[in-house]
Amino acid sequence: MAVKIRLSRIGTTNRPFYRVVATDARNKRDGEILANVGTYDPVNGMVVQFHENIYQDWLSKGAMVTDSVKKIYRLYKKTAKLQDVSIVAPEKAAKVEKTAEEA
Repeated sequence: MAVKIRLSRIGTTNRPFYRVVATDARNKRDGEILANVGTYDPVNGMVVQFHENIYQDWLSKGAMVTDSVKKIYRLYKKTAKLQDVSIVAPEKAAKVEKTAEEA
């Protein structure tokens, strides 16, 4: 069975919204899926949810990835990296404030 990681549309008319899914390549676009990898909102240009562990698991099993999903994965990695910085920065700022108050 040839598995592909591709997009499945779940949005309404003029409001696209996509699931990133692992599915048999012979299935229809919105047909049966093997695993839900994440969701993508093209209107706002953001990755709403992405399960990297499931994605990596299917890649290790030999799944083929479409070009659009590759772009979404790069966007996810970029935003995840930025979010890690923004999460860490307030913690560091709080530590600096505590040390300044103690001194």
